[in-house]
Amino acid sequence: MRDLFEGLDDPVGSVPHPALNSVDELLALLERWVERDWLRALDRALVVFLHREVQDAPPLLLLAAALASHQLGRGHVCLDLATTLAAPDLALSLPPEGDDLNDPPPLPSQVLGSLTQQAWQAALAHPVLIEHGVTEGSGTTPLVRRDFAGTTRLYLRRYWQYEQDIRRQLSTRLEQPSRAQPHAHANVSSALPAALEALFPSAQPETLDWQKLACALACRSPFAVITGGPGTGKTTTVVKLLALLQALQLGEKESERPLRIKLAAPTGKAAARLNESIAKQVEELDLHSLASLGSSTSGKEPSVDRLRQAIPTQVSTLHRLLGSRPDTRHFRHHAGNLLPLDVLVVDEASMVDIEMMAALLNALPSRARLVLLGDKDQLASVEAGAVLGDLCQYAVSARYTPATCDWLKQMTGAAIPTAYQAKDGQALDQAITMLRVSHRFDANSGIGRLAQAVNRPLDESHGPADKRRAVRKVFKSDEQHKSYVDISQLRLENADDPALARLVVNGNPGGFPNHGQGRHDRQGQLLAPPTGYRHYLETLAAKRPPPSATLERERPLFDAWALDVLKAHGSFQLLCVLRKGPWGVEGLNPRIARALRRATLLEAGNHELEHGWYEGRPVLVTRNDYSLGLMNGDIGITLALPNPQAPARKLLRVAFSANDGSGRIKWVLPSRLQAVETVFAMTVHKSQGSEFTHTALLLPDAPNPILTRELVYTGITRARHWLSLVESGRGMLDDAVTREVTRISGLGQLSSTRGSSTSGGF
Repeated sequence: MRDLFEGLDDPVGSVPHPALNSVDELLALLERWVERDWLRALDRALVVFLHREVQDAPPLLLLAAALASHQLGRGHVCLDLATTLAAPDLALSLPPEGDDLNDPPPLPSQVLGSLTQQAWQAALAHPVLIEHGVTEGSGTTPLVRRDFAGTTRLYLRRYWQYEQDIRRQLSTRLEQPSRAQPHAHANVSSALPAALEALFPSAQPETLDWQKLACALACRSPFAVITGGPGTGKTTTVVKLLALLQALQLGEKESERPLRIKLAAPTGKAAARLNESIAKQVEELDLHSLASLGSSTSGKEPSVDRLRQAIPTQVSTLHRLLGSRPDTRHFRHHAGNLLPLDVLVVDEASMVDIEMMAALLNALPSRARLVLLGDKDQLASVEAGAVLGDLCQYAVSARYTPATCDWLKQMTGAAIPTAYQAKDGQALDQAITMLRVSHRFDANSGIGRLAQAVNRPLDESHGPADKRRAVRKVFKSDEQHKSYVDISQLRLENADDPALARLVVNGNPGGFPNHGQGRHDRQGQLLAPPTGYRHYLETLAAKRPPPSATLERERPLFDAWALDVLKAHGSFQLLCVLRKGPWGVEGLNPRIARALRRATLLEAGNHELEHGWYEGRPVLVTRNDYSLGLMNGDIGITLALPNPQAPARKLLRVAFSANDGSGRIKWVLPSRLQAVETVFAMTVHKSQGSEFTHTALLLPDAPNPILTRELVYTGITRARHWLSLVESGRGMLDDAVTREVTRISGLGQLSSTRGSSTSGGF
C-alpha cells in the first residue's frame, strides 16, 4: 500500500494526534476525509449522531465507529483493530478515483501512529453504545464488540446480527439428520447408487467423478455448496441433482407430489444466463434410465415426461423470490412468512452479500434443502461480506471424514483419495464439493492456464516473485514455451494510443497467432477470429429490415434482427477496473464511441455520444425495474425503427432479450429507462455472471486497492474463446496478481476455527 503514497511525509509519529483526544478535532478531521472522498458522509453522520446522543463517548470510540461504518462500504463486515493498526491506510478508501493526493489531509497512519491496541480496546467499553461479549446479538446497543484471537472486532449491530443468523441457520441445517428431509425415506439410500449411475454412467466405476460426488453429498445434507471454476460443470451438476431429487421423490410410495423447487440468482443477468443454460440442459438430459429406477424400488415408475416437467427451468432474482418491498430493506418473505418450497438453488452465490444471505436463510423453511452454486475464487459481492468464500475456505483440501468417505464409496463406488480426507473434518466440510475438471479450457488453452496461474494463492512455497514469473510465462513464446493461440497481450503508451481504438473497433486479431484464423473449439467447430465492436454494428446495418417494414406489422422480423444484433454484441466486451478517470468507464465510453464514429460505424454528434441516445448505443441496466421486466445487468442495444407517420425520421427503441429462450424481444422507449449507462466499457464487477466470446481486460496505469488477484481472475474467466490483456501501466499485472482480497468478517473466523467451542464454528 505504501506505493500509493510515495512522496508523502512519514506517517508514523510518536505524538498522539489531537483527534484522538478531542471530539471537535475528530469531527474536523472526518470532515476533511469526507471532502476528499476518503470517508463517506454517512460514516461521519453516524459519529455526529452518536456524539449527540451520548456526549461522554470518547473520541477513540467515535473514530472506531466511523471506521467500522466505512468498512461496510469496502466489503468488510466489521472493523478489526489489530488489522487496522498494522496497516492504517487500508482503513479508508485510499486513494479514491481521481484524487491526485495533492495537499492531502492527515492519513490514518499519521492519526493512529502512536495508538496501541490496548488503549483503543480500553476506549471501547461504553455500556450505552457498545455491548461486549454477546453471543446472540440480542441487545440494543448500536455497536457490538467481539474479542477474539488477540484482536477486537467492532460491528454495527445489524451486521453482527446477520452473522449470528447465518451461523445459527447453517449450524441447524448441518446438524439435521438426513431422515428429517421430506423425501429421505429408508429406501432412498438403496436407490441412490443406481440413480447416480444412471445420471453418471462410467466405464470405470472406481474413477472419482466430482460431479457425481457433488450430487451424492447434496442428497445427503439439507445444506450443500457446489463450487468450481469456469467450465467445471456447475450448471450440469445442478440439473442432474434436481433430476435425481425429483426421481427419488416421485418414486416414493408415500408421496406423489413433486418437490417444490426454486432457482434464483443475485442479479437479473445471472438469472437470465442460468435460465437459458438450464432450460437447454433439461431438454437434452436423458432421463429414461433414471425414471425406470422407480419401479425397482417402489413398484412405481415416474414417466419421463412427468420427471422432466418436474425440473424447473425458470430462474428469478433473489429480490423477486423474497418479495422486495419499495423503500424498505425488508422482504415479503421472512421468518414469519416462509417461502413455500422444498429445495432452493442459488447460482452465482459468490455475489450474495451477508445481508441478503441472512434474509434468505431466515425465510427458508427448516426442512427445505439449500444448494449454493458458485466460484469461490471470483470477486465477492459489491456489498459487505464474502459468504461463499468464507464457507469454502477448506474446499480445495475437502477434509472429508472417514464416515463420509465410507458413505461416498457405497453411493458412488469411488474411493476418496487420502489427500481429501481428514479425521477432524467439520460438518460444514462434509457439505461442500469443489469441481476440479474444466470442460471449457484444456491444456492448450492460454485462458485456462492464465486463470490458473493468477488464481493460485500465495504461500510459503509460492511467493510473489514465483507467482509473477508463472503469470508472465503464460504469455512467453520461445523454444522452451509454446505460444497459446487464444490470448493476446497489448501495452498502451497513453490514453490516446491508437492501439486501443484498433482493439475496440476490430478486435486486434493481429495480436493473436495466425490472426486468430484456423482455430477450432473442443467440439471441432471452426471458431471465428477475435472481433471488436465492428461486428455487432455491421450486423445491425446488414440485417436491418427493409424500410417498408414496421414493428407493428412485422414484429417477428424485427425481433429476429434485434436478436442477431444482441448475439453479435456478445462477441466482444471491454472490461476495466475503475469507474472514474481516463482508464475507467466514464473516460473510456466516450473515447470508444468516438473511435467507432471515426470508423463510420456510429452516426451521432459529440453531445449525443456523451449524453444522449443514438442508434447502436449499448446500455446496461443498473437497477431492477420490475415494471419493464428488466433486471440489473441486462444489456440492450438502441435501434432505429421506421416511423410510419414521418418516414424521414426514425424511432429509437432499446431492444432487450426476454432471456427466456423464446427469442422474444422487449422494445423499450429510451425515455422509460431511468437507470442505464453506456456499456462499451464495463467494470469487472458488473460483468460477473456474464461471458463474452472475446474479452479485453484493461488494467489501469497506477496501483489501486481494488486491483486484486480475484478481480483479474474474474475478468479473465469472462472470456469464452479469446482474451486480450491490456496494460496501460508497467507492472500493473504483477501488482494485481500478488494482492489478494481479504474481507474481514466473523463468519470467516467461525469457519476457520474448525468448530472451536469459543467461536461457535460450524
